[in-house]
Amino acid sequence: MAGMENLLPGNVGKRLASLVTEVRYPRGHVLFSRDKPERNIYIIGQGIARAYTEGDGKDVTIWFGLEGDVIISARGYVYGEKGYETMELLEDAVLYRIEWQGLFELYHHDIEVCNWARQLLEREFVKTEQRLISHLSETASERYLRLTREKPGIVRRVQLQYIASYLGITSEHLSRIRGKKK
Repeated sequence: MAGMENLLPGNVGKRLASLVTEVRYPRGHVLFSRDKPERNIYIIGQGIARAYTEGDGKDVTIWFGLEGDVIISARGYVYGEKGYETMELLEDAVLYRIEWQGLFELYHHDIEVCNWARQLLEREFVKTEQRLISHLSETASERYLRLTREKPGIVRRVQLQYIASYLGITSEHLSRIRGKKK
């Protein structure tokens, strides 16, 4: 599948080829929502996504994804249950969907694919843990600096209200932080 070669290691990519479908969605498309289970894995080929949940009657951004990032609802993937989050595309996007049922069947026959999936989920777990610790132990300014270092494209391509929500601050506070950093 064109574009996937750079996102999946050689033999794994070949073995998964029959399970991967390129899908395209417009900006604003809700890929999945917290009111239904989502078991498929998506890899962003082009575009930006955000995950959000509801808190105190408003959307709270909990994750951003760029090209090469994995979109997965952990609860849906592991347990087949409704997730905690809604996943929205912030730009027109090209995604590579890996169909979960075929993937689970492949796990029983292919240790290389099974190890790839385990490593993928381990990396996502560590990223989630890092975000949690950052939100609990760093100031908003430190979190903003981390975001600009780790995902500079976010700051250039995402609306400030979503970035502020992700950082747990108001848009006005974010504007002050950005003003100090310039």
